Amino acid sequence: MDIEAGDALVERIKPLAQRTLRPEVISGVGGFGGLFALPPGKYREPVLVAGTDGVGTKLKLAFQTGRHATVGIDLVAMSVNDILTSGAEPLFFLDYFATGRLEVEQARDVIHGIVLGCEESGCTLLGGETAELPGFYAKGEYDLAGFAVGVVERSDILTGKDIRPGDALVGIQSSGLHSNGYSLARKVLLTDAGLSLDALPEGLDSTLANVLLQPTRIYVKDVRCLREAGITLKGMAHITGSGIPGNLPRCLPDGTRAVLRESAWQRPAIFELIQRLGAVARDEMYSTFNMGLGLICVVPADQARRAVEALASKGVLAWEVGHIEQGSGEPTAVIAP
Repeated sequence: MDIEAGDALVERIKPLAQRTLRPEVISGVGGFGGLFALPPGKYREPVLVAGTDGVGTKLKLAFQTGRHATVGIDLVAMSVNDILTSGAEPLFFLDYFATGRLEVEQARDVIHGIVLGCEESGCTLLGGETAELPGFYAKGEYDLAGFAVGVVERSDILTGKDIRPGDALVGIQSSGLHSNGYSLARKVLLTDAGLSLDALPEGLDSTLANVLLQPTRIYVKDVRCLREAGITLKGMAHITGSGIPGNLPRCLPDGTRAVLRESAWQRPAIFELIQRLGAVARDEMYSTFNMGLGLICVVPADQARRAVEALASKGVLAWEVGHIEQGSGEPTAVIAP
């Protein structure tokens, strides 16, 4: 490790991390470990919920464009959205940044994005690790991993056990591809179709680079909005790799299936562009991308309209996209045309 560069990065990070401090923090960035006390008196039986993830090959676009300010948001979003589905309140986040040779400004941009993601999530950037691995990464490249920890009252854990046939599915808009499916997207758009990242393909309202680097939406405030509106959340699914068919069943009990209506929600134009240029089969699109729904909530049927309206009052697009039916065996999810 370049000691001087490492020290310089820590000094750049400290004021950024300070912006994310929650009152429960005892010590944060700079020590060997971060210390965090559970909120006193808030929980009778607190259960910690942890999640970890990365950004994947979306990082290749950051390297190509030299734009590193948003992938940190992606990093936080992928882990925080996962633990959110258990009903957890995010408490703190840690990051791992590995590179061949530490470039302080580049790393600072990445970590600034992590700070923005933590601020949006209401959690503290409690610490992290910066590793310099000469010869392991190409010049200017790096990899990221993130770790989120939250807390939920034991009695409030979302297990899906109360989900019944007749319940409604409310889908909340995604901001685009989020952080999944970029190997396929890059192959179709950049390699096979030969598009430039500065191109403005028909149907898109911004350059390809802007659309592909749009950060993953963080759903913490949206879920809080639903709770404050008195919506009963029976289950939630974060739609990541393997899409709706692979993720929605994870929050459903055995003997049920989710049926979604493809016509019920709007899909960002980037998905149509990938499907058209790559002649990608419909089933592959749905099993690779979120297709416009980043979070799907299971709610009682008589609360679905109110859930959509509550989110709309905050400027968030959401739709009643389907319902739960009786199934057999393990849960499944299907998307009807």
